[in-house]
Amino acid sequence: SIKPDVAEKLLAFARAGLAVARMRGKSYLSIGGTSMGIAGSIVGPSLFERYLGMRVEDIDMTEVARRVHEGIYDPEEFERALAWCNANLHRGKDYNPPHMQHSKEKQEAAWEFSIKMAMIVRDLMVGNPRLAELGFGEEALGHNAIAAGFQGQRQWTDHYPNGDFMEAMLNTSWDWNGIRQPYIVATENDALNGICMLFGHLLTGTAQIFADVRTYWSPEAVKRVSGYELEGRAAGGILHLINSGPAALDGTGQQEIDGRPAMKPYWEITPEEARRCMDATTWHTSMVEYFRGGGWSTRFRTRGGMPVTMCRLNLVQGLGPALQIAEGWTVDLPDHVHDILDQRTNPTWPTTWFVPRLTGRGAFTDVYNVMYNWGANHGAFGYGHYGAELITLASMLRIPVYMHNVDEARIFRPAAWNLFGTADRESADFRACANFGPLYG
Repeated sequence: SIKPDVAEKLLAFARAGLAVARMRGKSYLSIGGTSMGIAGSIVGPSLFERYLGMRVEDIDMTEVARRVHEGIYDPEEFERALAWCNANLHRGKDYNPPHMQHSKEKQEAAWEFSIKMAMIVRDLMVGNPRLAELGFGEEALGHNAIAAGFQGQRQWTDHYPNGDFMEAMLNTSWDWNGIRQPYIVATENDALNGICMLFGHLLTGTAQIFADVRTYWSPEAVKRVSGYELEGRAAGGILHLINSGPAALDGTGQQEIDGRPAMKPYWEITPEEARRCMDATTWHTSMVEYFRGGGWSTRFRTRGGMPVTMCRLNLVQGLGPALQIAEGWTVDLPDHVHDILDQRTNPTWPTTWFVPRLTGRGAFTDVYNVMYNWGANHGAFGYGHYGAELITLASMLRIPVYMHNVDEARIFRPAAWNLFGTADRESADFRACANFGPLYG
């Protein structure tokens, strides 16, 4: 028989190998350009071609506008989608001050526009034979995209409804057509975060959550503003993971495995679990302070107690890509404490309270140092502790991992890595990746 540790390493190799194979020959669809100067949304084809075997397909955001205005979508599906959204998605309070609120008519128009955006971006990614039947043969083809990103801010969002609804629904494991594989769509066209979402999805089959690594809340700060003393896993402080609403609804944590909160592979999700996720989410007209063109943003709070893995790919001139990984857990806060902290950012956005697992080494000496050493404002996380699989995948692609809290006993890299040093595995990883070079040259 195969020993459990050997079996797990074989499975890690197989999962990572399948992820490599599924990416090869596919596209990243870059819709728009660089958002607000974010380095991750400067989408360069070299990274995708040399490390992932993918290509970058570039289109302008005006293609989305053209398809909306010229009716290049399935009108029957739109009517079905609109009816489903009105029946199943719960719209909440308008948090804009009265003098900045859009009219009800404009909000309804943005709701319909947002649904069309979701359909159109999906069609742009993977194609839609129905469009050919409607006379749009070229548009029916799609871009063979396994992942995409949408710039949005600010050239689009100052004029049109934002991409929050589109991104949230596509990243979710179901929509008006039923339960299905989530699409991978990065907000603000942050392709480096999009790659992390793709890695996580291919390794686990689950939806991925795009979030800002927004705030570190120390125990002292939480007690000062709320009077509450953090306890349990949260006793050493928490990280506020939040973005403007494009997070998958799976991130509510309303699915369950063995009676505990979870985000399940899409083929295991039940209709009742999808319903609970939607019931735990409210949709709010977007804050005009950020989004002059309006739109609709998701609001939910992730259930505590879920094991999750957050990662981020960073790009360094002369080094290339480098990956960082933080395994940890979501945590619950009392309602009044959550409300006080949440109001410090934005009440219309989804929140996850995250605590990384501390090891006492490197960046994982305390919660603050994890955020201090995070390479960008963005991170992607998914369900489970799959940091070891990410490290195996990174070694196959020749991407070094410069920060992680994964137990060394769980890590499986090619045996050739041993020849670059055994006392300091992190440094050896850099030497091995530099020596062998990107997988595709």
